[in-house]
Amino acid sequence: MGRLHEQFIVDESGKKTAVVLALEEYEELLEDIHDLSVIAERKDEATVSFDDLKKKLKAGGLL
Repeated sequence: MGRLHEQFIVDESGKKTAVVLALEEYEELLEDIHDLSVIAERKDEATVSFDDLKKKLKAGGLL
């Protein structure tokens, strides 16, 4: 994701109260948040070597 092109809504005193994003940028942010939450949930799981992963994918017909 590149730089956001946000617009701000401000109150009478100039304090930012809301932000407007393009729908595509908003959806990309949601996807990033989801990915990070999955990573956090799985951080303590055992790892699998690349070779073992390839073997499992081949055995399942996915590779």
